Amino acid sequence: MAKYGKAASTRVASAVRRMKKGTLTSGSGDTVTSRKQAVAIGLSEAREKGAKVPSRKASKKR
Repeated sequence: MAKYGKAASTRVASAVRRMKKGTLTSGSGDTVTSRKQAVAIGLSEAREKGAKVPSRKASKKR
């Protein structure tokens, strides 16, 4: 069974595209340059929209 839905992968792809273009910003307003950060932002956006994405681990939340 797939962990991530199609909508989630679409959001992540969009975030990575925006990162490469230079228009993706983090919560603080800084431009994102890290691919890992872009993926994390894409997954976060997907969660907000209700896409099928596993919840974050309790130890990772700060």
